[in-house]
Amino acid sequence: GVRLAASRAIPATLISTMSEAQLYPIMVRKLLRAMFTGLVQSVGRIERRAGAVVVWGCAPFAPLALGDSVAVDGVCLTAAELVADGFRADVSEETLRRTTLGCKADRGGAVNLEPALRLSDRLGGHLVGGHVDATGEVTRVETLPHSWSLSIRWSEARFGRYVCEKASIAVDGISLTVAECSADGTTFTLAVIPHTWQATTLKHLAVGDTVNLEADQLARYAERLLRAEAVDERTKEAGISASWLAAHGWS
Repeated sequence: GVRLAASRAIPATLISTMSEAQLYPIMVRKLLRAMFTGLVQSVGRIERRAGAVVVWGCAPFAPLALGDSVAVDGVCLTAAELVADGFRADVSEETLRRTTLGCKADRGGAVNLEPALRLSDRLGGHLVGGHVDATGEVTRVETLPHSWSLSIRWSEARFGRYVCEKASIAVDGISLTVAECSADGTTFTLAVIPHTWQATTLKHLAVGDTVNLEADQLARYAERLLRAEAVDERTKEAGISASWLAAHGWS
């Protein structure tokens, strides 16, 4: 993702003083990694095959090339082999453990598909890295006169701190906006418009179903920058200064 958080290479104090012209090349290099926007371009199918998975339904954004990245229910997969209307991808044990892809592949389930962004594309949703944080459980599905209301609970409560009202979150690769949430963010509600409901797998969800969740990356970057600044401040306070010397008997 676009990682402009503080690091040894770019400390927080330097980021705060960098101009737009200085930041732009860094952002471009980061964007050269596979990124998505959470706007689903087709709904396909996934099947397990000899230690890998095969994804069908890529015709709406064809042609694909070997090595291309595609978000499959919010999981970034790399095309290792091209097949008719799709591709084969290798999937790590970590991905199978942390996401719903394994279960869906076993039953030939429907998946949301989105090809990686090009630098010239419009960012219609929000920046999605294709790296699922954890799963969530659907706790409520309500049909309203002009939309649907969907409530989800994180399987790992620690990710709730990245959720707040009007924030973005990726649900099975779909960019959605949080309408309301619990105080700790572990449970949240989404308002889904008819187009999104019909054009994605959301319409198949029922209470108790499991979905892939990726928190908004901007929340992560803000958290990391704040932590880095706090460390910087503690480091300054721990240093030897005139006041420190005076307090310890030096004059």
